[in-house]
Amino acid sequence: MKRLIPLIISLLILAFIYWKIDFAGLIQVFQNCDRGWMFISLSMVIPLTMLTAWRLQQLMPAGRGLGFGEANRLILAASVLNMVLPSKMGDIVKAYFMKKRGHLDGSLSLSLVVFEKACDLLSLLLWCAFGLILHHEKSLLFLAMTAAVAFGLVTGIMLLGSRKFTEIFLRMARKIAPQKFRSKIEKFQTSWREMQQFFWQDKKQLLKITTTSIFIWFCHLLQIWFFILALNAWTPFLANLALSPLAILAGLLPLTFAGVGTRDAALIAFYKPYFAAPTAAALGLLCTSRYLLPAIGGLPFLGYYLASIQDMREVKK
Repeated sequence: MKRLIPLIISLLILAFIYWKIDFAGLIQVFQNCDRGWMFISLSMVIPLTMLTAWRLQQLMPAGRGLGFGEANRLILAASVLNMVLPSKMGDIVKAYFMKKRGHLDGSLSLSLVVFEKACDLLSLLLWCAFGLILHHEKSLLFLAMTAAVAFGLVTGIMLLGSRKFTEIFLRMARKIAPQKFRSKIEKFQTSWREMQQFFWQDKKQLLKITTTSIFIWFCHLLQIWFFILALNAWTPFLANLALSPLAILAGLLPLTFAGVGTRDAALIAFYKPYFAAPTAAALGLLCTSRYLLPAIGGLPFLGYYLASIQDMREVKK
């Protein structure tokens, strides 16, 4: 029943949104869309997946080869799990697959995936902070969001770069956290320490991964802007850099199914000055397709990984 709660919340939010905006208006938006831009924007899922897979290859230690095809399969399989697990936990399961397939040992595979996700989050916050700083809206709400995003960005950079800061931060987290979470924080601290030690020993490689992550997220936000053009709407690109990351962050909250509902509501609220609610709701559906299409493509590979792990267990018996 616990697993059904996020899905129920998502469906309730969507039902309320479509009831308020006039569902017929939403259908009309798609009927009047620009099919050329729609094809371009949806097709961006393919190169973005491939670029993410290439980055995963670059993250691997020397001598631990990971083929490009295998990297793509891992990314797609994780996409399936990200649709049903909260806060992108499917990527953590990817570390388990990498361990079981013999690519890395357990702690290093977790460290690698944690670093990969940290780079993604910090890149998203970087573009969000950049867009919010240049955004013309200077209301109290936007100033507060700018401060929160900047704080998160600086904290994340400090956690990646400073071992001393990390130790202090996680020590405080253990004291504040409920008893049942303290052992998990300790395990995370061990993985994080190993990740810092591994990735900071090669500054050139670290720079390559960082710049690649920033570029990947620029392309993700560019794709959302292309969605807007496909819907025959308009938002200045700099405004989109500020607003679309905020909606993505809202979708990461572990309240709904794959962010559906919270992300849609955030898009309607943030893009209200630029286009009507039916268009924003259509944008929400297209943003969900960014996660849905790779998940559909990853279904066969998820079964393959689960079956191969089961086979390994039987051999060990």
